[in-house]
Amino acid sequence: MSLLRKVLTLLVALCSVFVVWAEEQVSFSLNAPMITSVGEAFRIEFELNAKPDSDSFVPPSFENFDVVAGPSVSQGSSVQIINGEMTKSISYAITYVLIPQKAGTFSIDPATIAVKKRSYTTQRTAIEVRDGAQSGSAQQDNNRPQSESAESRANRTIEKDDLLLRLELSSKSVYKGEPVRAILKLYSRVNIAGSDSSKMPAFNGFWSQQVDIEQGPFRETFNGKVYETYNIAEYLLYPQQGGTLTIEPAELTVIAQVVVQSNRGFDPFFGGGHEVYNVRRPLKTPAVKVQVKEFPVGAPASFAGAVGRYTMSHRLSSAEIAANSAATLQLTISGSGNLNFLSAPTLSLPSSFELYDVKSEEKIETNASGSVGYRRFDYPFIVRAEGDYEIAPVEFSYFDLAQKKYITLSTPPLKMVVTPDQNATAQPQQTVGIKREDVRLLGEDIRFIKLGAPALRSVVAPLALSPIYWAAIVAMLLVAVVAYFIIRKHISDNRNVVLVKGKRANKMAIKRFRIAEKYMREQDRRAFYEEMLRGLWGYLGDKFNIPVADLTREVVRAELSRRGASAEAENIVAVIARCEEAQYSPSSSGEMNDIYEEGVDAVSKIESAIKK
Repeated sequence: MSLLRKVLTLLVALCSVFVVWAEEQVSFSLNAPMITSVGEAFRIEFELNAKPDSDSFVPPSFENFDVVAGPSVSQGSSVQIINGEMTKSISYAITYVLIPQKAGTFSIDPATIAVKKRSYTTQRTAIEVRDGAQSGSAQQDNNRPQSESAESRANRTIEKDDLLLRLELSSKSVYKGEPVRAILKLYSRVNIAGSDSSKMPAFNGFWSQQVDIEQGPFRETFNGKVYETYNIAEYLLYPQQGGTLTIEPAELTVIAQVVVQSNRGFDPFFGGGHEVYNVRRPLKTPAVKVQVKEFPVGAPASFAGAVGRYTMSHRLSSAEIAANSAATLQLTISGSGNLNFLSAPTLSLPSSFELYDVKSEEKIETNASGSVGYRRFDYPFIVRAEGDYEIAPVEFSYFDLAQKKYITLSTPPLKMVVTPDQNATAQPQQTVGIKREDVRLLGEDIRFIKLGAPALRSVVAPLALSPIYWAAIVAMLLVAVVAYFIIRKHISDNRNVVLVKGKRANKMAIKRFRIAEKYMREQDRRAFYEEMLRGLWGYLGDKFNIPVADLTREVVRAELSRRGASAEAENIVAVIARCEEAQYSPSSSGEMNDIYEEGVDAVSKIESAIKK
């Protein structure tokens, strides 16, 4: 028994000393040139980082190419020991030499190979084949006068379409609120050393959200030419207004590396006689127009701009509670679409229910196809009177992009039984089982009947036609006249939407700033900046009676300048810009506090400037 224990101990020790061989993720890829010429031989390699199964490699057909050599197989392995841990890597390569048959853009079909009976496939790869005239351009460059500098030849080597900057949209005709995927791409046929300056579009008229994206490079064919493409940035754009929206150009300065023949000829030390130059090229995308369609007529009353595809579930915390107790109705809206803009559906409760502030919770993931997740709304309420109640169905409507129609989701009628409050003190003057709105005071509707002969006499002088009577009549007439004019002015002011919205602009802004302050204390950056932007844009929209969807920074500047508040315009526009930039960049609580104070100060200055 002791011998067995020693053997097991030795095995454990050996396992702790020897290294576990880590299996790398198997990858199978094709390396091929991007550009070649007719009649020029070139080499391609199929690379595998594992040992394949015997006779499992299936090559492509090599259509439009002649195979002059191959397949040639090479393999190797290496072992590394770092900090006592050993790793082993395997390289396996299959090489062919091909000659193009004609000019054009052709693709090498996928090849397959198996590792441990699992199949792996390469990507289809495009190769541009030039004819002899095009390939002779390099020879023409060599024949130019030696007086021309190598740097000048480097600049001339890069043709106009060798570097392109494009903004690709998933669609140019969408509905309001429908997400548009925008990818800024760099197309290159030369080596890229880096970039210098860049300017992203402002996306006026859109609510934008940047998405994580794989940078590349990838190989793509555009206008018949093969490019290495790099994804610079990707955005999800949600149009906030109808009509034609213009996305302004994006700008990027690219540094390309170009190898040219040196005028000094062959260098005996470095060899080759070539020089490498960095060439700066400013690139700019064209302006892109997006047609935003309004929603069809006939929208349900419960439609509030939701776009996508959703489901709705509900949960009532309890179907039977005691009077003066609290309960919660929870609604969860799940799906994909403009989830960030969903608002809480309207809940109608019986008059004996007291509804408190609705709480919301969300879990939203943003990817290339849009926002996916859920938003949950909690409706807390207290029931004051016992009885049997029915909560009316809650409706939520959205516009289904696939079916091009409105869809209404609804909860079933929810029944609640409210039992008497056992902890309440007895109320002798209230009837049991009567709702709060039906409660009446009893005990004073029957008076004691006095016995004996009646002895009636007048205790006061008659009021009719007395001076007090006429004074009261005149006073009531005056009060009625004053009340008439006050009510008339109030109705006129309420009809004046511009005046009403202008008066409540500051009040609504303060309310949203308080919510933003709460998010700031909770260190919820995203919610803080979103609420600050809602407060600032909402204030400006109410103040100028302009829909928020139609507001741009230029409109804000124009409206405030017209009112003699140009300095205040630049101030609030700067705060809005800081909020939009800080949404997707790391920031500290101190920066959120500064932005909060600047936003409140900007609104206060506008109020003071306009009232002057």
